[in-house]
Amino acid sequence: MEAVTIRYSEIFLKSEPVKRRFISIMTENIRLALEGEGISHRFETPRGRVLIFGDDPRRIAAVAARTFGVASASVCTVTTPDIEGLSAAAVERAERRLRPGMSFAVRARRSGVEGFNSQTLGAEVGSAVLDRIPEARVDLTAPDYEVFVEAKEFGGLVYDERIAGPGGLPYGTQGEVMTLLSGGIDSPVASWLMMRRGCRMVHINMQGGRFAGADVERNVLANHARLSAWIPGHSLDLLVVDMEPFFEVITALKEPRYRCILCKRFMLRVAGIIAGERGAYALVNGDNMGQVASQTLANMAVIAPATDVPVLRPLIGFDKEEIIERARAIGTFEAHPGDVGCAVAPRYPSTAAPAETIAKIEEEIGVAGLAERAAETVRVYRAKNGEVGEVR
Repeated sequence: MEAVTIRYSEIFLKSEPVKRRFISIMTENIRLALEGEGISHRFETPRGRVLIFGDDPRRIAAVAARTFGVASASVCTVTTPDIEGLSAAAVERAERRLRPGMSFAVRARRSGVEGFNSQTLGAEVGSAVLDRIPEARVDLTAPDYEVFVEAKEFGGLVYDERIAGPGGLPYGTQGEVMTLLSGGIDSPVASWLMMRRGCRMVHINMQGGRFAGADVERNVLANHARLSAWIPGHSLDLLVVDMEPFFEVITALKEPRYRCILCKRFMLRVAGIIAGERGAYALVNGDNMGQVASQTLANMAVIAPATDVPVLRPLIGFDKEEIIERARAIGTFEAHPGDVGCAVAPRYPSTAAPAETIAKIEEEIGVAGLAERAAETVRVYRAKNGEVGEVR
């Protein structure tokens, strides 16, 4: 019979109680995804493996391979854990893909089964394949085709394809964090990376109103919806804050070059207030060292103290091309974003704003009161399975 075998990597490093909890959460997440697709299935979780049985193993594997915590997924043949059963299943698979003149390798593993070791298993299965396809040749270094055979105490597994998963930790195994989500490229990738580390995610967007480009809101909602598709069955909230009153104040200041620093500090201040109300453990943003003026090390040192809530910056050491490549892979890259400009941004922003100057300006404009009022303007959008709607 065929099934889907799920492999996980980092979860192996956990203690047994933590490992069991993480596997339970991961299988629940896969279950939600499969149910959302209407795919019938059942799970078995022998030691070191997750097996999923159902009528459509290929669809099951494709859905499971998009689940955080999954290193890879394979459609496999489940057989008896003896050399005869494993050899027969391996030959059957090799006949579909191994052609005369091609090279192949057998990758064998044994655990909890007596009577032979992994080397013997690999040699015997390889001989069986050669008997059936004598024009093939063995190449253990760089083969054209690989077949994997595993003899386990619960049975035998044979497969010849691996669908790469996102890896990381199962979604929901860590606490809640809030990502400052924009309509751009960086922050959606930052959010995805923290979701991949198991964090329960909430998005927060500082809406610029008439100071923001006409397509900004559309892009923010699109990013929010696309990221929700990575956690099927789970709701993902987007909190939208009105920044327009703050922008009115800072655009009236005589010195424009500090606007970006004031803006980033204000965003962190407001997000910190809301995070405290929700009990979120950290804030996440798309900062990337030196990418723009507000992301120089000197300016980040001035911006960071705006909140007591820890700020996580998963993209801090990425090159821009790496971020774009990841955005394409996860589906959040937008080649033609439209009008996403910011009317507040100065032509010549400061790359090293003095902390004393920023503190003085904030005191003059009453930034604490502005932030408290902004935090009261929250509107909520809720996304699920790639669809988004306004809640309140």
